[in-house]
Amino acid sequence: MTEKNVVTTSDSAAEAALEEGEGVLRMMPTWVPRSFCVPGRRLRLHPDDYFAYGGERGGIDERWLSSSTRADNGPATGEYEGVSLVLGTDGRHIPFDTVVDNLGGTLIGARLWNRDGGWTVYSKFFDNAGPLPFHVHHDDEAAARVGRRGKPEAYYFPPELNNHLGLTPVSYFGLRPGTTRQELADRLRTFSTVGDNRVTELSQAYRIELGTGWDIPPGVLHAPASVLTYEPQAASDVFAMCECWTSSRTISADLLWKDVPPAERGNVDYIIDLLDWDRNTDPFFAQNRFMRPLPASEGDGYREEWIVYRSSAFSAKRLVVQPGRSVVVTDPAAYGAIAIAGRGRFGVWPLETPTVVRFGAPTQDEFFVSESAALTGVRIANESETQPLVILKHFGPENPDNAMNVDPA
Repeated sequence: MTEKNVVTTSDSAAEAALEEGEGVLRMMPTWVPRSFCVPGRRLRLHPDDYFAYGGERGGIDERWLSSSTRADNGPATGEYEGVSLVLGTDGRHIPFDTVVDNLGGTLIGARLWNRDGGWTVYSKFFDNAGPLPFHVHHDDEAAARVGRRGKPEAYYFPPELNNHLGLTPVSYFGLRPGTTRQELADRLRTFSTVGDNRVTELSQAYRIELGTGWDIPPGVLHAPASVLTYEPQAASDVFAMCECWTSSRTISADLLWKDVPPAERGNVDYIIDLLDWDRNTDPFFAQNRFMRPLPASEGDGYREEWIVYRSSAFSAKRLVVQPGRSVVVTDPAAYGAIAIAGRGRFGVWPLETPTVVRFGAPTQDEFFVSESAALTGVRIANESETQPLVILKHFGPENPDNAMNVDPA
């Protein structure tokens, strides 16, 4: 967020924005830097803006989508960093967490509001030149010890945003079957004493296939590839970095102990206890976690497929509208939407996929659809005569249409 973006948190502003969009909110781009990453420069951000937060904060390698969650980027984290901003009717912007709090079930539906009291997911694009460090996210029980939520997540690799695959288009997931706690403990104990603890030697590597994805429950170690990734996830930024060297850079030990109770810092057994050992060493890991798209719905001029469907915490679809066609698409739940190719209209809003975005500038590619608007149906028009309109949609927990939203393992 830049100084020119004036923020309001009033109830009336949220209500007016929802009314103006006839149940569909228009979102500002939300850019997030990471000090331990090198941007892959596929986010369509202007080349001059990848270090807009300052060199000491690191480059921008993430765009968060329909997020009500603040990023956990250390003491320099901005007030609204990570939180999506809704474009208001008077030119002011409204933090999405405030919008959710003010509108409640009117926005996300009574089912989710009564159960969770908020929007408990978001999605993001992460885009790195090299692989991310090998790390793990806590489950709800472990995260609660440090006042956070657990973090399941999933990946989809959109061909439209991957004109190149980066330096290492290979992800490490889990641990080799037969790996022992002692072997992992030995690598973690050398985190601060060697240049590279080579912990991924205990893991298994999978070459990335564009147009597919993976499900990563909490407690599963992973080092994502250098491929731009669409990542639906629980609304949390909790993690423990387990690799001390990646992409020719040293990782601070502070990131290993970031979300560990003070009394347990330095205790590698505590880190190991964060792991779901059975899932990490599952001999059928790929069979249980890999996701190839599944048909969702199809009609005259459009096609939808499930791209994320193995978790009960969230799900996601890919919608393609053919050139020159206009369709009404219904869903049983609220969702966040991001266009990744094409132009046209999304409900009452103009839609355009940007070529280059300046930091702090608005776009016409991101929306949040209320449950009532989703149930009624959103008219989506492709105004191109040649190019498909492609939209990714992420949903909250237990989408009623997703028959495969129960974790299989």
